[in-house]
Amino acid sequence: MKKIYKITGLLIALTIFSTGCSDFNDINERPDAFTGDEVSAKYFLTETQIKLYAPDRYPYWRAQLIHADRYAGHVTFGHNGSWWADGLGYTYNAGYTDAAFDWLGSYNGTLSTYLNFVKTDGILENDRYFALGLIMKALYYQMYTDTFGMLPYSEASDPDNLTPQYDTQAEIYAGLIDELNQAMTIIGSHTDTGTGPELLTINDLFFGGDLQQWKKLANSVKLRLALRAYGASGADFASTAITEATQNPLLVSETENVLMEKDPDISQWANAAYGDVWHNFGGLGSKWSVGETLINYLRDNNDPRLGMYAQPIAGGTVDFLKPESDLALYNKRVDYILSVLDHANVPYTETEDGDKRQIVIPDGVYYVGQPSRINAETYPFVSYDLFSKPAEIITNPKNQGKEIFPEIVFTAAEGNFLQAEAILKGVGSGDAQSFYQEGIRQAMLMWEVSEADINTFLANEPMAQLNGSAEENLEKVAIQRWIAAYTDGFEAWAIVRDTGYPSELAAGVSDLDIYSLGTLNGEYPQRLRYGNNAYNTNGANTEQAVSVQGPDVQGTKLWWAK
Repeated sequence: MKKIYKITGLLIALTIFSTGCSDFNDINERPDAFTGDEVSAKYFLTETQIKLYAPDRYPYWRAQLIHADRYAGHVTFGHNGSWWADGLGYTYNAGYTDAAFDWLGSYNGTLSTYLNFVKTDGILENDRYFALGLIMKALYYQMYTDTFGMLPYSEASDPDNLTPQYDTQAEIYAGLIDELNQAMTIIGSHTDTGTGPELLTINDLFFGGDLQQWKKLANSVKLRLALRAYGASGADFASTAITEATQNPLLVSETENVLMEKDPDISQWANAAYGDVWHNFGGLGSKWSVGETLINYLRDNNDPRLGMYAQPIAGGTVDFLKPESDLALYNKRVDYILSVLDHANVPYTETEDGDKRQIVIPDGVYYVGQPSRINAETYPFVSYDLFSKPAEIITNPKNQGKEIFPEIVFTAAEGNFLQAEAILKGVGSGDAQSFYQEGIRQAMLMWEVSEADINTFLANEPMAQLNGSAEENLEKVAIQRWIAAYTDGFEAWAIVRDTGYPSELAAGVSDLDIYSLGTLNGEYPQRLRYGNNAYNTNGANTEQAVSVQGPDVQGTKLWWAK
């Protein structure tokens, strides 16, 4: 994979701006230094991409892994070698939530700095770079508001306003769609950002400077926003936006996936990956398993992505040691774990003696997902060897020359699925089945599934056919979008809240003998609480937002949620 270039020009440009020097001859000359004519906004764009999609390890662990990826049902902690039971994150913890809030909140400073440089009369004025900033703003705010709800938006970029008011999600969504329209108008038929030092190429980690692909991204994000808003109170803008988006080019083909490649060498404190958590914490403590719901949908529908997403279980001999008391609960918990193996059709023999129940799994290839939200009492029976781990391409370490799966920004699969969804909801035109199957095809191609295996799946599996009721068809589209969003936990979590599917996730949990009900009392998490900094620095406006949106708890539904 290509490197993410660490741009030293960023620091040089900042030095120039801070000195206010108009005579570049006053700057000491170096053979490798930038001249005044070479300072370009392209050196700032890279940072806006990295900090949003691959921040340093601290938020990557606490925002992505502890919250978004696990709320999405894609991964779980809580095997018996883990540092935590799987109630982590479902029980409110200010330290973890604050890390997520502070990361996303502080990103506005990075983005606003860039936009202020390239806006009209800015130091690096360039309307095409400004258009790219507006598209980054939409990507950012969609993730940010879909995580917390109401946020400062209309006043957030004013450096003189330290206590910006909060906007409703309806206002944020409508504003983002307007700004995406503005960006697409600016880009128009342009294919590049300019000439000479203004020409954007390798500094753009999404498209290498291709503005027409950026325009398709803007239109695709517009469709995502409009469909998510569609049907919500006050979303009168949604229908028009959906119609406009579906009548213009979207990201739909194999060459149009927006995947930000990881630099295998750069420090984890500048650009993190899953492997920085998987390998750098030592032992099994921070490692995770793939979620039961995801594995079940892949395995039970003969989905060829199964072996690309996850590894087979280790199996072998597993002992379930008996406690000195509560044997009834012990047996209930062991039986529960065995029921998961039974559902996965894993053969095993079971024996029992005075102090344990033991199972032996014969050699074979079996995929078993680990249930979400297992509590501390069931935790001792969740053997690491019984559940599938992520494929190595997801957790590969840096600095060893191994391929690392890139960050998902937007996929061609989603561009097709969204069109199928629009048609099924009566606000799009065309053949929903064709868009749906093309979405599946693109999702599989992204994981290098062979054309033969894709065609077999599309021809033979009921999951590939939109042949049910309107709601049943919408469920299939939602589930395929959710599967395709693997490793993009923020979007996958939003899909569950928006559609109610997969329903087994959205239903939450209730059996306190098995599950950690957490602060949510077993309900499915709808948002994260605002960070303490929101109250410490902008308390009155934060309290006002809470009075409008609802209690500042994880169970408060967002504006667009099903």
